[in-house]
Amino acid sequence: MLCMNSAASGPDGEGVSRYVDPFIGTTNFGTTNPGAVCPNGLMSVSPFNVMGSELNAWDKDSRWWSTPYTFENKFFTGFSHVNLSGVGCPELGALLTMPSAGPLQVDYHIYGSEYTDEHAEPGYYTNVLTSYGIKTEVTATPRTSAERYTFPGGEGHILLNLGEGLTNETGAMVRKVSDTEIEGMRLLGTFCYNPQAVFPVYFVMRVSKAPKASGFWKKQRPMTGVEAEWTPDNGKYKLYTRYGRELAGDDIGYWFSFDTEEGEQIQVQMGVSFVSTENARENLDAEQEGFDFDAVRSRAAAQWERDLSKIRVQGGTDAQKTVFYTGLYHALIHPNILNDVNGEYPLMESDGVGKVPEGENRYTVFSLWDTYRNLHQLMTLLYPDRQLDMVRSMIGIYEEWGWMPKWELYGRETFTMEGDPAIPVIADTWFKGLKDFDIETAYQAFVKSATTPGAQNRMRPDIDPYIERGYIPLGVFAADLSGDNAVSHALEYYIADHALSLLADSLGHSGDAERFREASLGYRHYYCPEYGTLRPLNMDGTFYSPFNPRQGENFETAPGFHEGSAWNYTFYVPHDVQGLAKLMGGKKKFVDKLQMVFDEGLYDPANEPDIAYPYLFSYFKGEEWRTQKTVKELLEKYYRPEPDGIPGNDDTGTMSAWAVF
Repeated sequence: MLCMNSAASGPDGEGVSRYVDPFIGTTNFGTTNPGAVCPNGLMSVSPFNVMGSELNAWDKDSRWWSTPYTFENKFFTGFSHVNLSGVGCPELGALLTMPSAGPLQVDYHIYGSEYTDEHAEPGYYTNVLTSYGIKTEVTATPRTSAERYTFPGGEGHILLNLGEGLTNETGAMVRKVSDTEIEGMRLLGTFCYNPQAVFPVYFVMRVSKAPKASGFWKKQRPMTGVEAEWTPDNGKYKLYTRYGRELAGDDIGYWFSFDTEEGEQIQVQMGVSFVSTENARENLDAEQEGFDFDAVRSRAAAQWERDLSKIRVQGGTDAQKTVFYTGLYHALIHPNILNDVNGEYPLMESDGVGKVPEGENRYTVFSLWDTYRNLHQLMTLLYPDRQLDMVRSMIGIYEEWGWMPKWELYGRETFTMEGDPAIPVIADTWFKGLKDFDIETAYQAFVKSATTPGAQNRMRPDIDPYIERGYIPLGVFAADLSGDNAVSHALEYYIADHALSLLADSLGHSGDAERFREASLGYRHYYCPEYGTLRPLNMDGTFYSPFNPRQGENFETAPGFHEGSAWNYTFYVPHDVQGLAKLMGGKKKFVDKLQMVFDEGLYDPANEPDIAYPYLFSYFKGEEWRTQKTVKELLEKYYRPEPDGIPGNDDTGTMSAWAVF
């Protein structure tokens, strides 16, 4: 039984946070990480273990890898600051801090270490580096990190590596402010094949003890001939011991060296901003007073307990509670705040700076092709104030850029995936009674993307045949059909137009309501009685051949379908289930065919298009038991309290939200 509750204690008088296991989803391509983060916080601090050693099962430099941490790996090269959770493309995961001991080394292949005694809980992570005997601990505030390193004695170091990270972008700058403080910038971006979606993150970093020495490093370019005779650091890392102003480059960093006593603890703080170093410093000063790691950790834990205890559960096993509360935990990471404590944030697709009204937050990381299906509905039910800020953020993006977000990342549109997903998110929020936002501006944005010709349309670039014919044929995207996901695109537009028709009717735009309602039924063009599935159409309106409705399994390329087969998309008409059943020959044939999808393993729990399939049985009286049975079986099979306990990319909390519901 679920119920709303703002209490801060669990069913046994203890906090419900104890049921969260941040290691769930850290393998099996779940791409979550066990790092420290606050609910919907800008700052996250993750152990970084995906480079530098053949000990690693998965390495970012040898294959496509989109997470700073994976459970199987055991070679640690620092803590990355500002990370993404559950995504399928590499980005962020930079500003790597690393403690070490003994002779100073700045090459991560050398200073990296295996580790043991790993532990994580909401807002906290720790391990012990076996090469040095150093205990590491990290926690976070919404915009800053707090780190504590316990040294074994002797010479110790704290490194900031600005050259490496999960991002494919390069370039950084660091400046010495004082013996204990540095500031700088790291360039990020190029998410999912978008080389111009680039943006900076600014930082201020402080250490709690004055070092005996400190300085920059930079990897020198390889030189040949006479040039090579001028420097002993040719092609190597050069330590700058007599220069102390600022340094810029691709492969650079900064080091602090200390004489330490046995058990001595040195703390590190980092504030970040996507506006300026001044704002990063203001964030740090506002969210941390001095160096008090335990106080920061306690505040982070309290924030998680407050949010997680919005839902209280009775009955069940500890394993079920762990899956449930970890799912809720993962659903509360993205979208995350973007603005600084002074309200400033980077304007969408601009070099300018905006400012939110006092009491509001600007949000980022709108992975909407994923999250429009369930995560925002969860936010609407449990955290309505946050959902309202997210909706206002989407409308702000439109006002600044001229389009709603599709897959927005720190003020840049990445155009990842397809559809017009802001429409169902905002319409759903409105119909659930959260109306404190500018619905008329939102409606204006929706009509624009639903009617603008394709050549000028950033949301629906293939809209022209959709408007003219009611469907998108193969060949519009590419003549050779490579990467042509026409059916998937159209299905997303049908869902968006249905939501838009409902909203238009609610706002008194009856003509628009009828027009978009009719458009939303165009999926019927794709239905093929021969196969009983949706099937791509050629430019002349005939069905595409040769056709295999199972092609597309396991991310195999399938003309017309994105990341799936025809079976993963055939029932993807949630707005007209009864109409689809009629096309299939009635209730019995619909139910039997849907049951066959599960019986023959055609359902894909690791991707979004078919995740609502189990609930479609409940549209037919007498078949509701199939929903109950199927959901229980899927939950028990694919969601477990283990590192591989999410069936695939968590997709910024979408798969976890499925488990919560």
